[in-house]
Amino acid sequence: MLLLVYTFNFLDRQILSILAQPVKASLHLTDTQLGMLGGLAFAALYSTLAIPLALLADKTSRSWVITVSLGVWSAFTALCGVAQNFTQMFLFRLGVGVGEAGGVAPSYALIGDYYPAEKRARALSIYSLGIPVGAALGALLGGYIAQNIEWRTAFIVVGLLGLVIAPAFKWIVHDRPRAVAPADQVPLSYVFGILAAKPSFWLLAFGAAAGSMCGYGVAFWLPSMIMRNYGLNVGQVGQFFGALLLTGGVAGILFGGWLGDRLGPNNRRWYALAPAICYVAGTPLFIAGVLSGTWQAAFALFLLPQALVYVWLGPVLTAVQHLVPAHMRATASASFLLINNLIGLGLGSWVIGALSDHLTPSYGTDALRYAIAAGLCLYLVAGALMALASRRLAKDWVD
Repeated sequence: MLLLVYTFNFLDRQILSILAQPVKASLHLTDTQLGMLGGLAFAALYSTLAIPLALLADKTSRSWVITVSLGVWSAFTALCGVAQNFTQMFLFRLGVGVGEAGGVAPSYALIGDYYPAEKRARALSIYSLGIPVGAALGALLGGYIAQNIEWRTAFIVVGLLGLVIAPAFKWIVHDRPRAVAPADQVPLSYVFGILAAKPSFWLLAFGAAAGSMCGYGVAFWLPSMIMRNYGLNVGQVGQFFGALLLTGGVAGILFGGWLGDRLGPNNRRWYALAPAICYVAGTPLFIAGVLSGTWQAAFALFLLPQALVYVWLGPVLTAVQHLVPAHMRATASASFLLINNLIGLGLGSWVIGALSDHLTPSYGTDALRYAIAAGLCLYLVAGALMALASRRLAKDWVD
């Protein structure tokens, strides 16, 4: 059920990427405005509200916070289907971010409650399959509806589906008994004080943020680039992107979870070092795919790096869970997500969109392609920061 809700989390979050071109034409937007809708509009409140909602989940009921959050973000996703201009769409995307702020960190904590440490990387990886599966469903479903019906219907359909799932989730998912009673939870300042004193937290958070800035930016703009440079329609792009995520994305996340549980317990540094190696290895292949001449060559070149850049999820999320005692997990996860999402999700699509607008007078339809290629270099920054984090992780670890 957590995986299902996370799938809808990413479906609702990423569906705008596959619908970007029809939305842009209908609402008369620039690439910069479109990038703001894909990143900043969603991330502004999503990132900042995640901490108080996670603290509420640690103090009360994690399953209830997730349930209410699912209902809120689904309702605002449906409202995106009736937006008439940039301002309305921006406000509705803010609402989606408000709802989704309460979904992820409490879910990480629930998984931490349900699974022992030696299985946690795989459990978190299975949960994280919601990222590629949700984004793939957004691409496939959104592309099909936009091609055959209209883009507004896509938002309304996926929003209503989330509202249907919310009561079923609460009926099935229950909180586990905790060693520390919810009423005795420590304040946010105490949790953040523990994290702030650990260099590995900052290196993991900013490393993930650099990778996410690139990942979210590429995920948002890649469908538009494929349409502009390879001449595919929105339905075909949905199939391209959906297939890429369901193969490379799923394989990478599962491999990362297996790798973390295999290497991490014997040497804590592998929880950060394995993602670092994968980030660096995947970057040149990704850039080659973006600059390739045909969509077939692009798809082939994207497969391996698409897997490699998803490896970090299971190992790094497990490491963050072990930087604090068990009863602080949701708040610690939200602190990590604040940095990761405010920078990564908030800036990724906006920066690439703005760079595309800047390059358009010189490069025309190739401007977006070069903007994405430049943004992919952030994966190298992510790899360097993760490698540095690996050197401090064992010292900062809490069993």
